[in-house]
Amino acid sequence: MNRHNVGFMACDVIADAHGFGPVQKKFSGWAQEGRIGGEKVLLLKPATFMNESGRAVGEALRFYKLGPDALTVFHDELDLAPFKVKVKQGGGHAGHNGLRSIHQHVGDEYRRVRIGIGHPGHKDRVHGHVLGNYAKAEMDDLVDMLGAIGAEADWLAKDEAARFMSDIALRMQG
Repeated sequence: MNRHNVGFMACDVIADAHGFGPVQKKFSGWAQEGRIGGEKVLLLKPATFMNESGRAVGEALRFYKLGPDALTVFHDELDLAPFKVKVKQGGGHAGHNGLRSIHQHVGDEYRRVRIGIGHPGHKDRVHGHVLGNYAKAEMDDLVDMLGAIGAEADWLAKDEAARFMSDIALRMQG
């Protein structure tokens, strides 16, 4: 349960919550197809190194003849408190190597679901924090947050990012 893999965890929960098909090896990654809120969706977890993930994403977008506006990336975010979820359209990569690679392959005008992992306080501790596992004491919050992401994914499919974020926040409070 590594913090850096929380985006993949979110994809797994979404696939389970919405009855996606089996995992297939394609686009230099693991892909699952399904429907969310009536929209056809492909979940892709790149099998490349993190700093090459844009290659897999680019392959999929080119295959389906889609632009970056059709893309939503789920990723870990140091600059958000743990278990906070924010949606952002476009912007920089903030040093995140996966996002940097996606920028190089498809540009920066895609939607991101930023999943907070918190900052360890000092830049010398960032690497170990990001690549570290969640503590046992954090597991209930992690499960609750991921469950909320899966349950509220319909709002993302309907392009209702504000509703997606507010409903996750409500679930996390209750």
